[in-house]
Amino acid sequence: MNDDPGSTNGPAPHRSWWDRLGHLFSGEPRNRDELIEELRAAQANGLLSNDTLTMVEGALKVTELSVDDVMVPRAQIVMIAADASLPDILAKVVESGHSRFPVHGEDKDEILGILLAKDLLKYFGDGAGFDLAQLLRPAVLIPESMRLNVLLAEFRRSRNHMALVVDEYGGVAGLITIEDVLEQIVGEIDDEHDDEDEPSLMHELPGGGWMVSALTPIADFNEQTGASFSDEEFDTVGGMATAEFGHLPEAGEEVVFGGYLFIVTEADDRRVQQFRVNRQTADA
Repeated sequence: MNDDPGSTNGPAPHRSWWDRLGHLFSGEPRNRDELIEELRAAQANGLLSNDTLTMVEGALKVTELSVDDVMVPRAQIVMIAADASLPDILAKVVESGHSRFPVHGEDKDEILGILLAKDLLKYFGDGAGFDLAQLLRPAVLIPESMRLNVLLAEFRRSRNHMALVVDEYGGVAGLITIEDVLEQIVGEIDDEHDDEDEPSLMHELPGGGWMVSALTPIADFNEQTGASFSDEEFDTVGGMATAEFGHLPEAGEEVVFGGYLFIVTEADDRRVQQFRVNRQTADA
């Protein structure tokens, strides 16, 4: 038996993975799938923890994703109008639990800047001297096609935590934060404002039909119901159904289109919040 560690008389079994990994990096370039396969083999052999493997795979995935893959869509962005009063702004901050808010002008494509919730603290007394325009930070605008790894580097360089995503026409398409990017690497990051069991935007009812939040993307509605509504003009079920009503409906009002009955179950003086939806039968 040869105890020389440099002997060629059959390498020790525990070196086999390292030999393969060394060949992976020193030999001819290989594809990403083979790299991930080697990393998973390392995890299976106890050389990497499961959490570490998840983060490495997430870091590799980030280089393949673009901003539009993970951004918060426009319909779900909590924005503040430039002419909003201090009480209205504070109510929205408390209700949403967010720390940063895009502020818009006459329409939501006119982004004037970003409001940090902490900048409102000094106005919690009588609100004297409040001037929203003086509190705004510059807004960062990025294209939908930007790669997530490039965006993460930009966030680190500029020390920004949020960016507005614009489409090819310059309109606001969505919003993305540094947390959204990091979650692609380390997994879901919950904070004190995240519900442990966040309710779904849409769920099927025992007696038939669906309870649908107005913020439900039309594509998700189509997927769950088998419908084929277009999302070219509207992003959400609320926007689409309100257009069919032709006015801002109140709770209890209903409309039929596309083979479905939409009944408003929750609404306030500004928007519809929820519908009950039933598929219409041929004899209905």
